[in-house]
Amino acid sequence: MTGYGKAVLQLPTKKVTIEIKSLNSKSLDLNVRIPSHYKEKELTVRKKLASALVRGKVDFSIYIEMTSDETSTTVNLGVVQAYMQQLKNVFPQGDGNDVELLKMAVRMPDALKTDREELDDNEWQLIDDSITTAIREIVQYRTDEAASLEIDFKERIKNIQTYLEEVKALDGDRVENVKIRLKKAIDDLKVDLDENRFEQELIYYLEKLDINEEKVRLANHLDYFLQTLASEDSNGKKLGFIVQEMGREINTTGSKANFAPMQKAVIQMKNELEQIKEQILNVL
Repeated sequence: MTGYGKAVLQLPTKKVTIEIKSLNSKSLDLNVRIPSHYKEKELTVRKKLASALVRGKVDFSIYIEMTSDETSTTVNLGVVQAYMQQLKNVFPQGDGNDVELLKMAVRMPDALKTDREELDDNEWQLIDDSITTAIREIVQYRTDEAASLEIDFKERIKNIQTYLEEVKALDGDRVENVKIRLKKAIDDLKVDLDENRFEQELIYYLEKLDINEEKVRLANHLDYFLQTLASEDSNGKKLGFIVQEMGREINTTGSKANFAPMQKAVIQMKNELEQIKEQILNVL
């Protein structure tokens, strides 16, 4: 859910810049920075962002740049003059340098006054339209990113399916390899062997190493992932749950493999799955 949106509005006396940035997050985490005279609109802005963006760590900012010669801060003339007179009384034998006294006076409390700018509804409507434009930009950014992610997900799922087929093809060799290793281990002990008992123990051992259920479940999870990816619903969290299940089946297969060629295929599946996990938070 990384994204960026920006809109710039030129008003008669100021330039308003609106920026929206987002990063991956399991839920919506909004950080809104708005100038003080727009604060009463913050809740409205939050609702608008939450409705459009759903998830992500979102930073929203409104920057104001004054472009006119007018200023809302003025010198409080009477207060500054009073401060200067008091300072002269403190230093009656001073050098008469009023500039130095003025520097001291303007640092005193209330020497400058700022007229609080009131919210103009017409101005806010223009700003609100620009916010909509910035949201549209970040949504489009996310949409474009999602399209590339979909291609990447499908490719990696296809790779896992290929490695799964490799695992299936190796399963017969794996079972035969286990039989040979067990028979060799017993032969090395140089003890009499009860063939019936050996077959019973071998069947029990192979049942513990059986991965047929894991192969079936993993194949189903892969198909379900692709089905969910193709749906129109908001499915990012659901895809995350499916990925967890896929990881469980792959890990179990790896722990039961007991056969180097199969374990190599399992490692490749894990690598592809990790790549999916890194990007899954980008899906709403």
